[in-house]
Amino acid sequence: MHSMNKTTDIQIDDRWILTRRSAKNPVNPWRPYTYLVEKERTKDGVAENVATIFLTNRECPFHCLMCDLWKNTTDCRVPDGAIPAQIQWALDRLSPAPNLKLYNSGSFFDAQAIPPTDFQQIAKLLDPFRTVIVESHPRLVNDRCLAFRDSLKSRLHVALGLETVHSDVLRKLNKRMTLKDFERATNYLIQNKILVRAFILLRPPFLTEAEGVIWAKRSIDFAFNIGVECCVVIPTRGGNGALERLREQGLFHSPTIQSLEEVLEYGIQLNYGRVFADLWDMEKFSHCKICSSQRIQRLRHMNMTQVKAAPIQCPCDKKSAKSIGLDIKQEVYLR
Repeated sequence: MHSMNKTTDIQIDDRWILTRRSAKNPVNPWRPYTYLVEKERTKDGVAENVATIFLTNRECPFHCLMCDLWKNTTDCRVPDGAIPAQIQWALDRLSPAPNLKLYNSGSFFDAQAIPPTDFQQIAKLLDPFRTVIVESHPRLVNDRCLAFRDSLKSRLHVALGLETVHSDVLRKLNKRMTLKDFERATNYLIQNKILVRAFILLRPPFLTEAEGVIWAKRSIDFAFNIGVECCVVIPTRGGNGALERLREQGLFHSPTIQSLEEVLEYGIQLNYGRVFADLWDMEKFSHCKICSSQRIQRLRHMNMTQVKAAPIQCPCDKKSAKSIGLDIKQEVYLR
């Protein structure tokens, strides 16, 4: 079994990634670019509403190969007071929820994205929430996290992008992070009583379908072994220009919905912590008219219950199995 690593002639760096981008979407620094409320199973085992506000702010300085979040960012730092204004604007329109995610297309603790001078005002707006989840690059986890934690009445959770424990692929993602960086950040947060969730990519570039499944499972193992409380498995999506270029070269293909089902089942059955499948735009990953909606509903059910659901039987399974081309028993041969 061989991986798709044919990248010796490609120098993937900021310049290579940036030159393949399309234009950004127009955004208003005084408004979040979107917001929503959805159900999520909490750490306590209860399905509750979680409000999510997608904040408009300066683009992340880390230009990761797979990222498309830059599309809704500004080129310059937003004015002081803009982030609290965005949060207030969204809260005035959102349905009530006991939990809140503040996602900012980068790192909440990047001072050029979220001005630290706004922390106190932000924290006051978050008083009604039991939990608050923000996201960060592992290398930006520092005492700024503690300053924000101390300003909150809510319990702080931090989401970190692990992506993959395949060290060669992780390097090629241009994330500028090692597994030791991730472990250091996780340990720091846990020691300071901040819960950690990890984002894990299913089939990032340079991996076959079978390898994508195996390395996603290994990434879940790694995350739980170092104390992560929740893992979110994200099927790698195209749409940022860079991945389309790799697809043309045969170095990237999005995973199948069957692979996402398998990885979610695996993570849930470990019973170490919560495991969710990211279901945004899920129709793109299932092309079978017979079972697509059933499989999406099955994933949604497993997300909510954290229990493996009865499998969906469909003739397309044979085709999916053939595309994977590797039985689970063969995992031992992959290095």
